[in-house]
Amino acid sequence: MEINPESRLAELGLILPPAPDPAGVYKPVLVVENLLYVSGQAPLRSDGTLIKGRLGADLGLEDGKLAARQVGLAMLATIRKHFGDLSRIRRIVKVLGMVNSTQDFDQHPAVINGFSELMADVFGSENGIGVRSAVGMILPMNIAVEIEAVFEIHR
Repeated sequence: MEINPESRLAELGLILPPAPDPAGVYKPVLVVENLLYVSGQAPLRSDGTLIKGRLGADLGLEDGKLAARQVGLAMLATIRKHFGDLSRIRRIVKVLGMVNSTQDFDQHPAVINGFSELMADVFGSENGIGVRSAVGMILPMNIAVEIEAVFEIHR
């Protein structure tokens, strides 16, 4: 049974933040054939502020998971603004999760689980989980997490 992500958002009581404007020269989303590519998204709160800090120094694992979840909400808002109704998405295909972390922090996959768990809640356990990479690096503006993703769309 296919899940309607728009209905799931309402059922879960999730509120999407305002979709951010591009922070450079790029497209927020791009459709190529039946794939929707979403540029890297930051942990944007509903009030327009960003979740900032480095995992292993300023933020703990649970803070990081919440930041990754917030990235997911911002990504859904971006998709809605630049592509349309979320029910046009068939499944998530690929996720690249980037964690702003210290050199000794090694829980990057656990941080990105915050995003992946949200996608599974919204799109279902079959269509909301795709392949994934999670890496640590220094991120711009000291944001805690940045995530980009590829979705398959209905044609």
